[in-house]
Amino acid sequence: MFSVKQMKPTFKCYLPPAQTDVKKTIEQPIKKLEPTLLQGEIVVNEVNFVRKCISAESSQDDLWGKLICTNFKVSFIPQDAPTKQKSKLSHLLLGEHDIPLTCLEQVVTVNDTKGKKKVLGSNQKLKFNPTELILYCKDLRIIRFCFDEAGPESAKKVCLAIAHYSHPADLHLLFGFEYQGRRYHETKEGRVNGSTPRGGLQTPHFDRPSDWDREIKRTGALEWRVCSVNEGYAISQSLPEYIVVPVSLADQDLKQYSIYLHDSRMPHWCWNHSNGSALIRMASISDPVQQRKIDQRIFTAITKSHPQRSEVVRLDLDKCLPNILDIQSAFVRIRQICVMDPFEESEERWLTAVENSRWLEYVRAFLKHSAEIVFHLEGKNASVILQEEEDRDLNCVVSSLVQLMLDPHYRSTVGFQSLVQKEWVMAGHRFLDRCNHLKKNEKEESPLFVLFLDCVWQMMNQYPAAFEFTETYLTVLGDSMWIPLFSTFLFNSPKQRAKHLMDFAKNKAIPQGEDPATFFPPVWDWAQQFSTKDQTLFNNPMYVGKGAACVQNGEVKTFRRTKKPYSSTLRGQSASVRNGLRSGEDTLPRRGSLLTELRPDFSLVKDESPSERFFRDWFSRPADQQGILIPLFMPSHMALWKLFFLRWVPEVCIPKGGPSTTYHKLSQLVDEIEILQSQLRRYKGPSPGGTPLPSPSGPLSDQRRMYFKASSPQNPPTPPDFLTSSFPFSPMGNLCRRGIHGTPISKFLNGARIWLSTETLANDSV
Repeated sequence: MFSVKQMKPTFKCYLPPAQTDVKKTIEQPIKKLEPTLLQGEIVVNEVNFVRKCISAESSQDDLWGKLICTNFKVSFIPQDAPTKQKSKLSHLLLGEHDIPLTCLEQVVTVNDTKGKKKVLGSNQKLKFNPTELILYCKDLRIIRFCFDEAGPESAKKVCLAIAHYSHPADLHLLFGFEYQGRRYHETKEGRVNGSTPRGGLQTPHFDRPSDWDREIKRTGALEWRVCSVNEGYAISQSLPEYIVVPVSLADQDLKQYSIYLHDSRMPHWCWNHSNGSALIRMASISDPVQQRKIDQRIFTAITKSHPQRSEVVRLDLDKCLPNILDIQSAFVRIRQICVMDPFEESEERWLTAVENSRWLEYVRAFLKHSAEIVFHLEGKNASVILQEEEDRDLNCVVSSLVQLMLDPHYRSTVGFQSLVQKEWVMAGHRFLDRCNHLKKNEKEESPLFVLFLDCVWQMMNQYPAAFEFTETYLTVLGDSMWIPLFSTFLFNSPKQRAKHLMDFAKNKAIPQGEDPATFFPPVWDWAQQFSTKDQTLFNNPMYVGKGAACVQNGEVKTFRRTKKPYSSTLRGQSASVRNGLRSGEDTLPRRGSLLTELRPDFSLVKDESPSERFFRDWFSRPADQQGILIPLFMPSHMALWKLFFLRWVPEVCIPKGGPSTTYHKLSQLVDEIEILQSQLRRYKGPSPGGTPLPSPSGPLSDQRRMYFKASSPQNPPTPPDFLTSSFPFSPMGNLCRRGIHGTPISKFLNGARIWLSTETLANDSV
């Protein structure tokens, strides 16, 4: 009997597992496939015997199971689920094969035998029985299901259900409103005194005067005040109730001038430099006759708020940066190139196509323009007004990048979240329209927040030790836009948010005066999505923290950038003095590539502009990770954010390689250092002003902040089996080209094909 069991079968059955086991049902019942549902989630439609395509070459690795549409997601439940890899990012709200309905870009049905295909919308009819379903997702996934053995009518119904429920007619039909209502009442007993403290590491929401007061004090903006003139949204429908304005600008003046501004968006303060210069945002003035009068009054008030009464510079972003349609077109092209187009050209041709998409060009434009504003604030000691027609799109990107470059507080996790909350959420960025959650107007759609995250990643890529968070954090934050369970990315303005959440509270019988963060939390409460251990993937092991030491010529020094006049000579540093900056070859000075771009001959010329001298001086000195950071913004310095754009493509995943390997090693080293420091503290006792001892309750492993733990001396560290360049994301199940393993770049760019492209679908849809 033992030898018979060891024999390999000579016949392989390709029928669905549920059908091959029919004769065994008496001895072993067929596994019942049931979805995991959240509070308030219901199954709308389902179909059995569906095949999820894993490989384009053969169906050998495909998964058989049940396809389900709920009022929240599209869920696929495999009949024989593969063993789960425990050490991978595990979502608490979504399974490995789940897609939120708001994440769907296109729902495409295909009938191979009749040669028909159709892009489905809401309340549409389907005249043929689909043999395949392809889901194009906003997070760049493309997933394909085949209905070889499924009932044709059941397959048609589930396709129509997915298309219908992914096009909600009203904002309140998004699943988050049902889910958070149920969740609030079911967790009410666990709250202290009927409420919970604001989650997300105490991220300020800037929906109350106290948050703005703290920010004013933190930045030393003594001549600015919190203004409540817009309380109840009495003046502007898109500004928050509380804004910060110059002390010398009276409320009556603001009311008078607001009628001439687009959507009455008054000038509002963003940030203050230690030298007194301020960063301000405002909309354009609609009446040219009033332009000069209003400008004079506003400029005078801002000048008075400066200790040295320095000049005020106004920059019109509409005239010097790409518009939202250009950005959307570039994103569509880069997505087509990275995810959907066949890769039949050589590597050079592919890289040229990426360049021609203009996405990286636009990323560079925003970084470059933001760096020039840093020059005005830091180098010229001048206040800057960012002006845009609506003050709700380009201003969000630029103001955020400027503050990120100037203020190290915003490079911490909590600081970065407060920056997004302040400059995007409360400043009235139209997330509902720009993300097109209701799929009503594609002309309003534009990936401005993704562009911002890409710009942040470019800076992280150049200064990896200056940021507390990782690119995994940025990617997860971008993905969270398509999960309609958080209040952060669902609305167009603070007023719209307040109105909908007030109606929501009434409908769900939530007591008046309850903090909205309690019954409809923001995305910053990461415990909603990930376990404590998985959240450690957001921690950058290279983060130097405030006042961290740098190594120069083998000697540990702490750099403090001091204000100096512009240098007349280039003080090049040795290649070892990088301080966390990733730059070019060691044969050049640390930032010689930018200096070469600025001036080929490294010598001062008479017509060199003040900004060029400012950058020349800054780049000639070691970078202070907790000081001002100016990115390299020449075209050759822009890189493709691979984890975001290529993570779902199996052919480009490098097994046990890529940045994840570096993260793995660094995490282990940092964890080992933390263990040693903890042991030293226990041995010596806590020092005055030092880090407090860990709480005796709970094991030490629960208090460590790194995802990968240090190994014991007896067991040398080895990369885990699940580690790939796309970690912690898995590309399995994306609409694959060819199942290629090994060195990705050459094989990925040679002969890989895709089954369908969106351009074909647009031309051939019926």
